Amino acid sequence: MRNYDLEFLKKFSMVIGFLMLVTLGLMIAAYFVHKQLPQEIDPRAAKRTENRIGPVGAVYAGATGAASQQAAVAAAAAKAASQVAYDGTLDGKVIFDNLCAGCHKSGAGGAPTLDASHWAARIPKGKDTLHKHALEGFTGTSGVMPPKGGNPALSAQQVAATVDWMLDNIK
Repeated sequence: MRNYDLEFLKKFSMVIGFLMLVTLGLMIAAYFVHKQLPQEIDPRAAKRTENRIGPVGAVYAGATGAASQQAAVAAAAAKAASQVAYDGTLDGKVIFDNLCAGCHKSGAGGAPTLDASHWAARIPKGKDTLHKHALEGFTGTSGVMPPKGGNPALSAQQVAATVDWMLDNIK
C-alpha cells in the first residue's frame, strides 16, 4: 500500500470512530429522555380528550334507529323530570328572582313586566290560562313564553306558585 492510502485509512477510521461515539451518545441521551416521559396517560386527561373529540350527536337510521331515538328522548325527559329546581321551593319570589326576572323585569322578548298595564289583557283570561301558558309555553303577538320559563326541571306547582306570586306583585 502506498503512503497516502494509509493516511486516508487512518483519517477515515477516525471519522467512523467519531461518528460511532456520537451515535452511542445520542442513544444514551435518548434513553434518559425516554425514562423521564410519563409512562401512562392520566385517566382524567384521557376522558377530557375523549369528550372533546367525541361526536356531538348520534345518528339514528331505520327502524332500530327510530327506537333508539325514542329511547334517548325518553331518557332525557326522565333525567330532566328527576331533577328538582331550586330545591323544590314553592316560593314564587325565589324562582322569579333566579329564573324569570331576566325577561320579566326588562321586558325582553315581549315579556310583560310587573306593571299593571302589561297585564291588563292577560288577567281577564284567568289564572288557569296563565298557569297553562307558563307551564306549556305560549307564542303570542307580542312575545314568546318558553315552557316552564326555560327550565324543564321546574314542577307544575313551582310554575303555578311563581305565576301567582307575579300576579300578587303587579304594581
